[in-house]
Amino acid sequence: MAARENPPESELIYDWNRADHQARPRFSPVELDDESLRDGLQSPSVKNPPIGKKLEILHLMDSLGIDVADVGLPGAGPPVVADVSRLVQEIVQSRMRIRPTCAARTVASDIRPIIEISQKYGISIEVHAFIGSSPIRQYAEDWDMDRILRLTEDAVRLSVGEGLPIMYVTEDTTRSHPDDLSKLFAAAIRSGASRLCVCDTVGHATPDGVRALVSWVRNLVDELEPCVKVDWHGHQDRGLGVINSLTALEAGAHRVHGTGLGIGERVGNTPMDQLLVNLQLEGWIDRDLTRMTEYCQSVAEATGVPLTDNYPVVGKDAFRTGTGVHAAAIIKARHKGDEWLADRVYSGVPASMVGRHQKIEVGPMSGESNVVYWLTERRIEATSELVASIFQSAKTSDRMLTDDEILEICKEKSRSRAVEVS
Repeated sequence: MAARENPPESELIYDWNRADHQARPRFSPVELDDESLRDGLQSPSVKNPPIGKKLEILHLMDSLGIDVADVGLPGAGPPVVADVSRLVQEIVQSRMRIRPTCAARTVASDIRPIIEISQKYGISIEVHAFIGSSPIRQYAEDWDMDRILRLTEDAVRLSVGEGLPIMYVTEDTTRSHPDDLSKLFAAAIRSGASRLCVCDTVGHATPDGVRALVSWVRNLVDELEPCVKVDWHGHQDRGLGVINSLTALEAGAHRVHGTGLGIGERVGNTPMDQLLVNLQLEGWIDRDLTRMTEYCQSVAEATGVPLTDNYPVVGKDAFRTGTGVHAAAIIKARHKGDEWLADRVYSGVPASMVGRHQKIEVGPMSGESNVVYWLTERRIEATSELVASIFQSAKTSDRMLTDDEILEICKEKSRSRAVEVS
């Protein structure tokens, strides 16, 4: 009898995410800006990586198909200029696809070093010039609107006059008054800005707020200069970084920002790794994410930020199971010869998408099928006596058994059989 064909994906997974409507980004393709090497390093807990590690992270960003990387704020002084210069040089010499951007305050002393580095290496560097726009920032800084407008116009004109594209960033946009934003964005566009960045500097926004604000900015841009693009830059203070970024894309943002592991000021920025995974699963991007774990591990090692076991997708536990029911389902799927099924039957994220695999282990919540599978994978005969011995040890343990512990049980049983035979 002919083997039954596997049922189509649509019959195996009913996707409630698309049951009501299929949300899509308003503009395509989706663009990504990695801030790990600039905004990410403002975290109070990170260490500034040596240039070798920064270069490693930059290459990993490129391998993930990230469009641009903020490589630093050269206006901060000679050490930053040196690192930014080396990173830009690497992009040029290695012919990387990723493009460099640099942050700057809206002052000439911050923008001129970017111009000099751009001219030295013969590559266009996008300037990200920022200034506070919210009433609370204006009050704390003793700024008036005339001063902010003057700084905005001067900074944009300086960059454009030297042939560099500039993204104008209003810090704390999500708490800024629309009348002020209208003036600032209009001034930036008149002066030649090619992008505007809607910035949730203190992680204030909810998805409803993002939708309202980004839609409002898009309408304003469409009236003033439709070719100007809009970015979204979000923080994690309310834990809404990823969903806010997805909402921003739906509402009309062209590009969204993030950092590896979500590092950044206070509790951090939108995690770029989680953002990439969600965009891929939604079908909004099509990138090779198989080096995702390597990227996150490199960021963790370089900055001293721990990669916790339960961190989504790239944490140690993301694709491990020791639970009997879960493991049994994966084992049954593999017995069908269907790795696609095995990778999804108990996982909302396919491990293979990020270069990993489902791992079945043995612990106090395991069934005997876990033990049999573990032994079979290592080509060890799963005798009833050996399975029972490992199973009993697991049930009396308060954690997963390590591979070495299970192998020691196997050796003990082997020695016992040898003694009996002799």
